[in-house]
Amino acid sequence: MRLHDIRRRGARIVLAGALGAVLSSAAVAAQAEAAAPHTYTVWQWNVAGNTIHDGSTTDGMVDQAAASIVNRAADFAGFNELCRGQYDALVTALRAKGWPADTQNFARFEPSRPAGNSSVCNGEAFGNALFGKQPLGTAARIALPDDGSAEKRNLLCAPLADTPAIRFCTTHITTNQSFNVAQLDAVRQKLESYHAAGETVLISGDFNAQPHYGRLNPFYAPSLDVPNNGNNTGAYRELDDNDTGNCLGYGEWTAEGTPGAAPPCGGKAKIDLIFVRESALAGSYSEDSLAISTSCTGVAACSDHRIVVGTVTVA
Repeated sequence: MRLHDIRRRGARIVLAGALGAVLSSAAVAAQAEAAAPHTYTVWQWNVAGNTIHDGSTTDGMVDQAAASIVNRAADFAGFNELCRGQYDALVTALRAKGWPADTQNFARFEPSRPAGNSSVCNGEAFGNALFGKQPLGTAARIALPDDGSAEKRNLLCAPLADTPAIRFCTTHITTNQSFNVAQLDAVRQKLESYHAAGETVLISGDFNAQPHYGRLNPFYAPSLDVPNNGNNTGAYRELDDNDTGNCLGYGEWTAEGTPGAAPPCGGKAKIDLIFVRESALAGSYSEDSLAISTSCTGVAACSDHRIVVGTVTVA
């Protein structure tokens, strides 16, 4: 080999080594950023977009939701029972309010009923949606065990684009008792697979199960062992389970109507939940359910569910 060839080869090796060192440093920095404690606020609402609003984007529900997301300084927002037109209107409203850091990459929608049925959302699709203040990565759209109804339940998840080890999910579990447990198990197993891959997941949604129900024991961690919620075998904490002023272990009610079983402290049912894996907790957590607005036009109330807002520090 000639001398100048040796020098060129040596230069290439040095350059490759330097580039590898830079990339390695960047990877280490990214891992350190993901592992550092972060505090997130999660906002959740089952809006009854078809049942109560008939797909309307102008009766005040969209404006109420966008204003609340901004006013509550939410990092993530989850919606259930949302019509596609309402989703599009929320994208526009949140952009106008300057909420997303990236106006082209902050929202995901997954239908549980497709477009084409004039009796649902005026012919539009109907399903779950999530929004992130920071840019989102590729969404995972997981079909849940089919209960045989027209509504095909799903789990919708998306990681943060710049911190992919943090993922937000939302879901709406069936009321069909023959399939409710199967869908809950499918969601929990997916959460555990994300955990095994090194991810921290924050999940919100309408679980159609109250915290004290036995079918949620595989979710709640054994460290939650109080009269209102015991016999738990899972790995998660719900962000309202430590509220000593509102039915410790259960939390504040979130849904109108007659509960499937009496809540342990009386009153109305809590079925809208925000879970985080206990092993990811790196500080305090809390949650509140907000009074249902009656300012939507043409309807008695803006939903039959309360908005739920939780804040948690995770690492």
